[in-house]
Amino acid sequence: MNRASALLACLLTAALLAACSGQPIARKDGSSSVRSFSMKELAKGDVDTVIEIHQQEVIAILKTLTLKLYRRNPNEWRKSGFASANEAAAAVFKPLDHWHLAPQKNLPWETVLLEPWRADFAGDRVKALMSGLLVMHMAAFDHKSEFYLLTEVDAQKLYNAARNTEAVVWKLSSAKNPQGDPVLLSNGIDGNSVANLSFEREFGKLIGIQDTLAKIIEDKSNRAIRFGVVNVASMVFLPI
Repeated sequence: MNRASALLACLLTAALLAACSGQPIARKDGSSSVRSFSMKELAKGDVDTVIEIHQQEVIAILKTLTLKLYRRNPNEWRKSGFASANEAAAAVFKPLDHWHLAPQKNLPWETVLLEPWRADFAGDRVKALMSGLLVMHMAAFDHKSEFYLLTEVDAQKLYNAARNTEAVVWKLSSAKNPQGDPVLLSNGIDGNSVANLSFEREFGKLIGIQDTLAKIIEDKSNRAIRFGVVNVASMVFLPI
């Protein structure tokens, strides 16, 4: 075996041992976030792995929020002709299987995120809202789902996505139809007068993840984030 082959063998062995050494987190639902080793991991740095994990968490939270909104607003998934909330929620994220080819990634998310609140909007409001959020957050990652040593991620886009999400959360909690009822049901009070703030918690995690990752990338790239806010009343979003 020549020296180059021996070095490669050592690197592979070290990577495999590192992949096998960690203990998975024990979660209530039995799920695991353990990632199987791939040769592609050799082309990634620590920050690249951090970016991918954060992105996967963002997508997981968006999926949770979509299903919760469909369950709270069953008329919306029926508008789209689905048989259940689960089926409708899965359809929103199906394009992720081939995102680089998916027409959905070209949706004008700024416009799409305004549609659910229109009184004359006759479509599936949950689909419009969550599709817009999905496209916006994927745009913050430059529509990539794998990250390597030479892949650049813009901290400003991640920060802006977090601020835009804050504006959407405000709209979700405040938008009313002409009858004075919420346009979309989210947080509420149950029959025992106990507040259900699960939507607020999920959105809070989503915003926190994007802000934390933005700071990590800012430190790595040495490019300062320009802090800004969204005028929630006008819903004019920060650019991605």
